Amino acid sequence: MRFSQRRKNFRAILNSARCVHPGSVADPMTARVTQEAGFEVGIFAGSVASMAVLAAPDLIVLTLSEFADQARRIGRACDLPLLVDADHGYGNALNVRRTVEELEMAGVAALSIEDTVLPNLYGSGGKASLISLEEGIGKMKAALDARIDPDLAIAGRSSAAGIAGVDEAIRRATAYQEVGVDALFLVGVKTREDLETIAKELTTPIILGSASREMMDRDWLASLGVRVCLQGHKVHAAALEGFMRAQTALANGTHPDDLENVASGDTMKRFMRDADYSDWTNAFLEGD
Repeated sequence: MRFSQRRKNFRAILNSARCVHPGSVADPMTARVTQEAGFEVGIFAGSVASMAVLAAPDLIVLTLSEFADQARRIGRACDLPLLVDADHGYGNALNVRRTVEELEMAGVAALSIEDTVLPNLYGSGGKASLISLEEGIGKMKAALDARIDPDLAIAGRSSAAGIAGVDEAIRRATAYQEVGVDALFLVGVKTREDLETIAKELTTPIILGSASREMMDRDWLASLGVRVCLQGHKVHAAALEGFMRAQTALANGTHPDDLENVASGDTMKRFMRDADYSDWTNAFLEGD
C-alpha cells in the first residue's frame, strides 16, 4: 500500500464517528504482528524508539535521524498507517520544520509535536514543564508549513492537563486548533469529568494518551470526539519478559526444544514473508 493511501486511511479514522486503539510498535517485526492482530493504526512512541534503538530511557537522547530511520523501517514492513510521537520536534520551530520533512519522507501517516520543555532543564529534578503558548503556536505553524502532502496528519500535543490543569489545557488546545492542526493529542487528562470539560470546547478530533482504566470506553470516548485512544506500551515489557525467560532458561541448561510459548516455524516464515521471497527467487533468480 502506498504511503498516500495509508495517510488517507488515518484521516478517515479522524473524520469518522468512532474511536480506535492503536497498536504500539517498535520495529518491522512487531509492526507486522500488530497488523495481523487486527489493529488499524500503529503508534511509534518516542519512549519505545529510545528503548528499541538505544536501549535507553525516554530522555530525548535519541536523534531525529535515528527516529526517522526506524520509522522508515517500520513503514516498509507493513501497511499499517503509522502515527509517530515526534516529541518537541527535536528543537525549536526551525527544527520542527526539519522533523516534519524527514518524517514525511519516511512515510508516516501522522505525527505529533508537543509543547513540553524537552529535554529536562538543569535543576528541574525531572519535573515536566511547558514552553510558552506563543512558542507552542510557532511550532504548530512551522509543522503545518513544512508539510508537502496535505494528507499527512499533524497533531498538536500537550501535557498541559497534567502539568498545569484543565483551564491551561483548554487554552492551549483551542489555540492549536485555531492554527489548524488536524488533531489534538491530549496527555495527562486524569478523569472523565476533565475530558468532558476539555472536549466540549473543541471541534478538532482528539487523540488521547495516558487514559485511565475508567476512561477506556470507546463508545463514550467517540461521543466526545476522541478518535484515537492509546493503550500504553506495556506490550513491549511483556515481550521483553518472554525473551528474558527464554534466554535465562537456555543459559541454565534448558534444551531449545523444551522452551515454552515458542512461535512455530510456519509462523516465523509467515512474518518474514518467506513465501514472497520464494516467489521472487523463482521469478528473478531461477529463470524459466
